Amino acid sequence: MARKRKNRSLLLRLIQLSLVVVALILIFCNLWVLGSTGGRVFSDVSEIESNPVGLVLGTSKKVAPETANPHFENRVAAAAELYHEGKIERLIVSGHREKYYDEPGDMIAKLRELGVPASVLTRDDAGHRTLDSVVRARKVFDCDQITIISDDFHVNRALFIADRVGLNAVAFRGERVEFEESMQARVREYLARVKAVLDLYFLGTEPSELSGMAEG
Repeated sequence: MARKRKNRSLLLRLIQLSLVVVALILIFCNLWVLGSTGGRVFSDVSEIESNPVGLVLGTSKKVAPETANPHFENRVAAAAELYHEGKIERLIVSGHREKYYDEPGDMIAKLRELGVPASVLTRDDAGHRTLDSVVRARKVFDCDQITIISDDFHVNRALFIADRVGLNAVAFRGERVEFEESMQARVREYLARVKAVLDLYFLGTEPSELSGMAEG
């Protein structure tokens, strides 16, 4: 009986220690990503530097059949604002595409509605995740200086990836989506930052596709 209690106590301590280690890793990775990139995130178009290329990170047009995705609307609006204010010359619109799902196509259509000419839009259908989009901007589209456009909680990770692959980048965040509407994405981002550190510094993860361009 005493041995069982001892084993149970040891197991409990191991579980507690594991939870502490996981929490420390989570905190460390998030502080690293945010701390190393925070000074390059802008929300005022008048304050951000001009760059030849903007990279719009893809997201779905709708969150439900009849419900628009505010992240989509805000990212596209931010990209159009940068273009019209002369802060970028052209845009890479990067996202995931399947037979009935086309993030780059939907975003390009909206950008055209907002007055951005087709001649300055390049679509990247292989932006299956943030790492893919950023690394492809460097290695496929041959960018060396870029403005990343996405949500406030997302752009730091994209900048962190850009730093690792030698891409000189700043970020412009779209209008902030209310916490109630973005809570799930914000919580997921804490874990995504840990994954970014693992991918870039331990696993050497590369995009699933490192060739091909699709012009918008």
